[in-house]
Amino acid sequence: VQLQASGGGVVQAGGSLRLSCAASGRTLSSYIMGWFRQAPGKEREFVSAINWSGVTTDYLDSVKGRFTISRDNAKNTVYLQMNSLKPEDTAVYYCAAKRLSQVYYTVRTPGKYGYWGQGTLVTVSS
Repeated sequence: VQLQASGGGVVQAGGSLRLSCAASGRTLSSYIMGWFRQAPGKEREFVSAINWSGVTTDYLDSVKGRFTISRDNAKNTVYLQMNSLKPEDTAVYYCAAKRLSQVYYTVRTPGKYGYWGQGTLVTVSS
């Protein structure tokens, strides 16, 4: 599966952005989908994940209540709605896919995802 992330940009603190991750090659309904981010000089970290059906979601504590992950399997797309953005949210955001369907849990470990998009830069100014 090929993943294409988009929607990044420059926004002031308190603003919102919606990231999209479009897949091609295979249907996303067979995959757990995750969003990760990497700030300059830091390791890639888990942000959010969603199971194949969208029933189960998981979030990094610092983004709970501000970010919402969702998916539209008919459109082969996963979204990350980011509200109340903070300067510390500045990073390159990556979407990733792990082939695993019919389960009701998600995965936080980057190394367990087999497919990655190219990343989209989010810059939050103070």
